[in-house]
Amino acid sequence: MKHLPNLLTLGNLFSGCIAIAFILNAQPFLAGYHGAEYWVTGVEQAYWGSVFILIAAVFDLLDGFVARALKVFSPIGKDLDSLADVVSFGVAPAMILYKMLWASIMAEPDAMDVSMIATTPAFLIACFGAIRLARYNVTTPSSGSFTGMPIPAVGLFIASFPLINWLNPEIGLYLQNKYLLYAIIGLLSWLMVSKIRFMKLMPTSFKPANMWPQLILIIAAVAGWFTLKAVAAPIVFALYIILSLIHKPAEQ
Repeated sequence: MKHLPNLLTLGNLFSGCIAIAFILNAQPFLAGYHGAEYWVTGVEQAYWGSVFILIAAVFDLLDGFVARALKVFSPIGKDLDSLADVVSFGVAPAMILYKMLWASIMAEPDAMDVSMIATTPAFLIACFGAIRLARYNVTTPSSGSFTGMPIPAVGLFIASFPLINWLNPEIGLYLQNKYLLYAIIGLLSWLMVSKIRFMKLMPTSFKPANMWPQLILIIAAVAGWFTLKAVAAPIVFALYIILSLIHKPAEQ
């Protein structure tokens, strides 16, 4: 049983690798919606890439829960968890942004080819995510908050983009703007290495006074999915930032 947390972490890594394979296999093509044409990054393959990032997040949640339940902690487990996270929530989402930038530039009227220079900002997500994880591994952990946005939150936010293209194509049109994508990359990279404290999804105690932000986030996520589908993800992400700024969980 003592190896179960590490096996779950490997499930996270394995899912992240599958996600990358699906995303790299996504070939952009022209799609039509209400009379307009735009480039879509292999909707079905990218969709499954996002699904496997979500599966990786489930493994990531379970490995920490099981480690606490079994009281099994080790330096190897901590480092393995970070290595898995940088793949599943850093490299895989960076591949999504790379493909979306490629499609956005190809949609321009005078586009004949895409310069790699124009798409490389996507990889900043993996780089800043690695910095975020390295800093986390050498700092004293807090029971109630993270310093800097946790990389799984960033990865899940980016993973929602192909789902939006699949389930909410009318909103997905706005994600075809390369300048918007550049702005998102810059914001997320800064949030990960910022000094802002973000609340943990697992409350320090299950008293209403301590867990009300998590309850609001869960209710918003469930209600948003049934009403807005994938578009709920960016809204929940913004709500997570707002609640973290309001709640100010105590650092211990």
